[in-house]
Amino acid sequence: MPLLKRNPFGHILFVKRLLIQALGIISHGRYRKFNELQIEGSEILRNLPDKNVLFISNHQTYFADVAAMFHVFNASLKGRDDNIKNLGYLWTPKLNTYYIAAGETMRSGILPKIFAYAGSISVERTWRSKGQDVKRQVKMSDISNIRKALDDGWVITFPQGTTTPFKPVRRGTAHIIKTYKPVVVPIVIDGFRRSFDKKGLVIKKRNVLQSMVVKEPLDIDYENEDVASIIEKIEYAIEQHPSFLKVLTPKQLKEQEEFIEKRSFWGADNPQEKKED
Repeated sequence: MPLLKRNPFGHILFVKRLLIQALGIISHGRYRKFNELQIEGSEILRNLPDKNVLFISNHQTYFADVAAMFHVFNASLKGRDDNIKNLGYLWTPKLNTYYIAAGETMRSGILPKIFAYAGSISVERTWRSKGQDVKRQVKMSDISNIRKALDDGWVITFPQGTTTPFKPVRRGTAHIIKTYKPVVVPIVIDGFRRSFDKKGLVIKKRNVLQSMVVKEPLDIDYENEDVASIIEKIEYAIEQHPSFLKVLTPKQLKEQEEFIEKRSFWGADNPQEKKED
């Protein structure tokens, strides 16, 4: 590629490539050494078009979720089947991959700003700011940037807009789907909340089962389905619909926690600390 070629957001692709490679090398051990990442759906990623793909996922940490997806996407496109072995897949990473993130988060320090250059589409949240509930209009420039990213490649979004589980899906995601008609690919992740701190930078526990399941694209009637119907499809697809909640007795909850503490990568017993984070 020309040395100073830029993407639609003005980022120099050569610099973005170096950042993805460096961050990938640094983060790789978090999914292969400290906590193994179990993957399903590599073949689905290889069959997707190069542009206008929207990934929807539940959200557990600010940055570890996205970093894992960058690993899985690039490894899958380089022929890896449900694994991220051998970092050679980062030699020529997919540079037209983006993720939607809160502008407030991406401006919160030097490291988030570096992450932002690697592919963030920063948007201003309309319902939350600096820890306070707010109500404000959607910025048209944010919508324009999402369209620009979809026109250029793949976009990752977390439609609940929070790392808190089982929160409602924001209507904005459904509006984006109806307006721009992307291929919508659900992803379900698990284990990241136990592995990392909230930002996804510090490892809290080792030997935790982490998983990422890439599902088949959703079947959506862009013209005739209403927003409520699309929202419900998203909630089921990323397994955040209220029906997925199980009401457990205190005894069942304690038994479940004790089982998780003992569980190793694929179900074998593994002695660990009994202290809960």
